[in-house]
Amino acid sequence: MKKRRRHRYEDYGGWPAYVPVAQRRAQARREVSKLLKKGQDIQPVEIEGRVIARSFWGKGWCAHMESFGDYANRLPRGRTYVRNGSVCHLSIKKGKVEAIVSGSKLYRVNVDIKTQSKAKWMELKKRCTGKIGSLIELLQGKLSEEIMSTVTDREHGLFPLPGEFRYTCDCPDWADMCKHIAAVIYGIGARLDTQPALLFLLRGVDHNELISAGVTADAIAGAGSRRARRRSLSGKELENVFGVELEEIPDEASIAAPIKPTARSIASLRRRLGMSKTEFAHAVGITAATVTRWEKARGPVKPQARGLAGLIRLCRNN
Repeated sequence: MKKRRRHRYEDYGGWPAYVPVAQRRAQARREVSKLLKKGQDIQPVEIEGRVIARSFWGKGWCAHMESFGDYANRLPRGRTYVRNGSVCHLSIKKGKVEAIVSGSKLYRVNVDIKTQSKAKWMELKKRCTGKIGSLIELLQGKLSEEIMSTVTDREHGLFPLPGEFRYTCDCPDWADMCKHIAAVIYGIGARLDTQPALLFLLRGVDHNELISAGVTADAIAGAGSRRARRRSLSGKELENVFGVELEEIPDEASIAAPIKPTARSIASLRRRLGMSKTEFAHAVGITAATVTRWEKARGPVKPQARGLAGLIRLCRNN
C-alpha cells in the first residue's frame, strides 16, 4: 500500500517554488494540449461547485475511502486539487487507474487495485441471485437496501480494501499518500458519478452477471414497473447504506431518443458540433475510446443507459 518513492530533489530537502492555481491551470492546459496533439486520449475530471460526487456510486466510493482511518487523515489534501480541476486526466482500466495531476508541473499518478477475487465475486453473485432485475436500477443504486448493502459491503463488496491498493506518483513528496494521489482517489469517485459501470471494470468483473436470468428487454432498458418501484431505495434507506443523502438521477434513457444511434449519425452529430472525440466523450459522459468504437460500428449502436442519456441531452441542447 505504501507509495514507492521514485523521485527526489538533489539537495535532499529542496522543494519547488509555490505556483498559483491560475498559473498551474494555464501551464496544465499547455502541457495537455501537447499530449492531445500527440494523439493521447485525455479524460479530465471536471467538477461543478464544491460537491465532488452526487450519485450513489460516486458518493459510495468517497465514503468508503474515508471510512478507513489511515486514508481519512490523508485524503483531505486532495479535495482542493480535484475541485479546482487539477486532475487533468484520469483513465480507469481493469485493475488500474492512470492519471495526470497538475502541481508545480504535471505529475503522473498510477493506482493499481487488485481485481475482485473469484471466490468473492461468486459469493456476491450468489447473494444477489434473483434479486437484481435491471442493469439501470443497479447502476443508479435503485435497488433494495439489502441488495445495495450486499454489493457495497465494506469487507465483501465491490469497493477495494486498503491492502488491495498500490499507488505511485512521480512528485518529490515523500508522504505515503501525496496530495496528487489523494486528488486521484477523489477523482475516481467523481468519474464513477457519471460512469458507475467503470467500478466493475476496475475490479475485473462483469456487472451483467448480477442481472437475473430471463429479464425482459424492457427491464434491461430501464422501464419502470410496480415491482421495480417497490425495490427503489428511499433517501433515508440510502443514508443507511453510506450515511449520505443522494440526488436522484433522471432516467433519461427511458425517454424516446431524438437520435437513432448509428456510426454515421453519431459521427455526423459530433462533426456538426465541431467537437473532437475527447470533447464529445466528455459531453456525453463516456470515454473517447467508446466514441471511436461507436463510430466504427457496423449496424445500430446500442449505448448503455448513461451514454444514451448523454446523446439525448446533447441532441436536445443543440
